[in-house]
Amino acid sequence: MCEEVRKKTFEELGLSEKTLQAIKRKGFEEPSEIQALCIPLLLKEGTEVIGQAETGTGKTAAFALPILETIDEERKDVQALILTPTRELALQVAEEINSLKPTDKIECTPIYGGASMENQIRKLKKGVQVVVGTPGRILDHIKRKTLDLSSLSFMVLDEADEMLDMGFIEDIEEVLKTAPENKRMLMFSATIPPQIQKLAASFMKNAITVRTQSRDSATKSADQIYYEVREADKIEALTRIIDRHPEFYGVIFCRTKLQCDEVGHILQERGYDAEALHGDLSQREREIILRKMRERTIRILVATDVAARGLDIQDLTHVINYSLPHDAEIYIHRVGRTGRAGKEGTAITFITPSEARRFSYIKKASKAEIRKEEIPTPKEVVERKKELIFEELERATDEKINEEFVNLARTLISKKELPEEELIGLLLQHFYKDSLDITQYKDIATEKKAKEKKSTKKKANSDKDRPYDKVHTPSMDENGLTRLFIARGKNDGVTKRGLVEFIESETGVKDRELKDILVMDDYSFINAPYDTAEIILSVFSKKKYNGRTIVEKAKEERSKRKKEGSPEKKKRERKSKNDDEKALLEWERKVEKTRKNSSKKKSKDKKEKSKTKRGRRS
Repeated sequence: MCEEVRKKTFEELGLSEKTLQAIKRKGFEEPSEIQALCIPLLLKEGTEVIGQAETGTGKTAAFALPILETIDEERKDVQALILTPTRELALQVAEEINSLKPTDKIECTPIYGGASMENQIRKLKKGVQVVVGTPGRILDHIKRKTLDLSSLSFMVLDEADEMLDMGFIEDIEEVLKTAPENKRMLMFSATIPPQIQKLAASFMKNAITVRTQSRDSATKSADQIYYEVREADKIEALTRIIDRHPEFYGVIFCRTKLQCDEVGHILQERGYDAEALHGDLSQREREIILRKMRERTIRILVATDVAARGLDIQDLTHVINYSLPHDAEIYIHRVGRTGRAGKEGTAITFITPSEARRFSYIKKASKAEIRKEEIPTPKEVVERKKELIFEELERATDEKINEEFVNLARTLISKKELPEEELIGLLLQHFYKDSLDITQYKDIATEKKAKEKKSTKKKANSDKDRPYDKVHTPSMDENGLTRLFIARGKNDGVTKRGLVEFIESETGVKDRELKDILVMDDYSFINAPYDTAEIILSVFSKKKYNGRTIVEKAKEERSKRKKEGSPEKKKRERKSKNDDEKALLEWERKVEKTRKNSSKKKSKDKKEKSKTKRGRRS
């Protein structure tokens, strides 16, 4: 079944007064398309839904509001379980649900790998009604019997297609088998591939499919750019961008009030016409700042999303995401503030390595060309300033000159015995002061690395004991991920799952961080976020087999190789790998032995500790 779209208000959806108040506090004015379609359906007893909608369309509230309406707040057992592909999304969904709770009696907690198991067990024992988690960690708790799903009423798969792409299908099915038959299952996904249809057929009864109409979320009139930058280099990158665009008239978005104040203060100290706008300001202070901005007394507004709500400033040339927003919807709202009424605008986003995955979600939802650019160098900024000064002076020479200034110039030339070019140069220096001083810009991390690399190039070429130099520091692609090449394939007995487990055991990274796994006959490819790729490359650079590196950053030409090669080539490659294979098997046996010994030691230490405690008590 496919539902038709009809514009509604939240009051028309059948929600209680308590929930409507929570929605009002949240600042929602009207339901999104997916919310208007799903909420009335889910408020009906026993309805199961497959929702197809893009990221950033309000899917979380579409399933969270009906769940919060249905939950028995007096009971302290788990009544709703939401599975997400990543810890970041689990945290985001849990935060959203907590912000929509109609009462503080309802507890919602995120459960994901990499966090303290003990703390999670403590929270679960205390009693929670809603759990949001990643499949692997949820399954761990189920096996430990620290998570009881016997009272489950709702089971939600959020970003279901992403979970399947990441190889979680087996974990999901295992979790579903432990859930009661009478639970209601909901699935939300940007796409509905055959695997999802098969999963729905196995675990859902007469599910209603709800599809939202396709939309081009991002504003097309804004030129969207992103820069890879370390957190410590953001201010330097920001000032270079502002200096390169003298027409800059824009809003800089920060995540917190503290960051907003800090950025605003630094810009003011450096002589920029900037003000900070956040929730701690009084209404009068807010009005004064906005009046200054509209009158262009200031040209830079540093703001939080909450403070910028309802902001109406025309003709903004730039929007800068100093901090990456939590979700696509906020990104779209920010970008939409520039490039209005047919005018051009630029939206710039700073991406730190740890934000690569979240940025890839936002990029996917925005459906726009967000191109990557390099941060302008100090030389480029100064050259641009020179161009602008020259253009300004050229325009000045076209003006009609006052005779008084001509007489003043003659007097100055007669008194100063200097060549005319030197005299003009001194005047320019006096009026433009330090604006062309290249030393006012500090080096950022990538520039420091480039200088170090250049100064040590000869040494690096002759240094055979530094394998990590050979594979290079990873860089993000347009999707915010790094492509890695693995020198093992199907002919070596490698499978997708086996490859993931192998990398996980060697590096400690989680399987959910590895995506787009491609196992070919003689080699494999895998995608990982920047920081995860950095860990993997660092670990495997120290592990060589007969002089060869197992994992390295994929070259573009490698990624484009044909799947099938000539039989003679394959034969030669397999023969050359015989010695490597033996070394690999020997090393894997050693790893397995070390893991078992470590496990036995931990078990022994635990028993001895327990005996000591009992001895003290007696």
